[in-house]
Amino acid sequence: MRIAIAGCGQLARMLALAGWEMGHQFVFIADPGENTDCVNGLGDVVYRDDTMSGGALYDELGRPDVVTVEKEHVSVPMLESLSDHCLVAPSPEAIRICQHRGREKTLLQSLGIATAPFHVVDSSQTLIEAVETVGYPAFVKSCEQGYDGQNQWLIKDSESLEILAGRMETLPDLVVEGRVNFDRELSLIAVRSTRGEIATYPLSENRHREGILLTSQVPAPHVSQATTAQAEAIAHSLLTHWSYVGVLSIELFDEAGVLRVNELAPRVHNSGHWSQDAGVTSQFANHLRALTGVIPGETQPAHFAGMLNLLGRSPAPHLLQANDVSLHWYTKSIRQRRKVGHINLQAADRVTLEQRLAALEAELYPQGEPL
Repeated sequence: MRIAIAGCGQLARMLALAGWEMGHQFVFIADPGENTDCVNGLGDVVYRDDTMSGGALYDELGRPDVVTVEKEHVSVPMLESLSDHCLVAPSPEAIRICQHRGREKTLLQSLGIATAPFHVVDSSQTLIEAVETVGYPAFVKSCEQGYDGQNQWLIKDSESLEILAGRMETLPDLVVEGRVNFDRELSLIAVRSTRGEIATYPLSENRHREGILLTSQVPAPHVSQATTAQAEAIAHSLLTHWSYVGVLSIELFDEAGVLRVNELAPRVHNSGHWSQDAGVTSQFANHLRALTGVIPGETQPAHFAGMLNLLGRSPAPHLLQANDVSLHWYTKSIRQRRKVGHINLQAADRVTLEQRLAALEAELYPQGEPL
């Protein structure tokens, strides 16, 4: 099949690399000025033009069988116009909801899915009222374009609240979240096919540094059957609600086994990269299987698996000599805090996996050194 991907970053790259093995061809939709280094050589690139009709863009893309996304911040009107000509998956509506934190949390609330206490604000007065309602500390996030710690603020006291309130005229709509006393952050990668078959990967435990994902390990330790069932019920509720097609990623707060949804991503996700080398069908392959009408493949690894992000640095060659690691490089230029690649690890037992992750992290990110 010919598959068009909206976006030209590392997730598009890894989707295409997985799809090449399956015999698919790819074309990429780039925003004006978007960097295409990650996908160079993997297919044609078509730059989006807002004046172009859906039919004209569809023809320019080579009449793809399906259109998908590697990021949620894409033009929904563009996707809607393409849906008149081929399958667009996930649906434009799912992407519209997920690209705005306020809409996303409101939907979750309507489905009875727990989130942190929240308020959507659009003025200094509503910001102040919301923070006074949820109390300190409050977490304030841009409704759109806030990721990897960007466009997010921790409000600890009235002084920091006044500073942010003074900037509201220059800021987009924000979500104010109350504090959640969670023990750890988990994520669930789920996939649903065009025929409605659903599969889920094991819950991943994720560790962040300076607001950016640093490591993931699977299966997450000390997860009860009840917690797993709760996560899977959340996934089934969302996938069914949207008649979703493809991979949906669900970030979760774990409060002693009780889960709240932090964020959704209507795409493959950083915390699922471990699946590339764990002896299962990777999240990238399963996303493509779902789009093309194939039943999801195996999602349960036989051993323990982990992932370490490479943030603004490349690994020394000796780190890659061990037989338990695999490097995935994105062909990006290196700059501070930028995701330029990741290392996947496998181990026969959890203790070994955690020791290896800790050793790699210590060498790549010396204690106290900023990203």
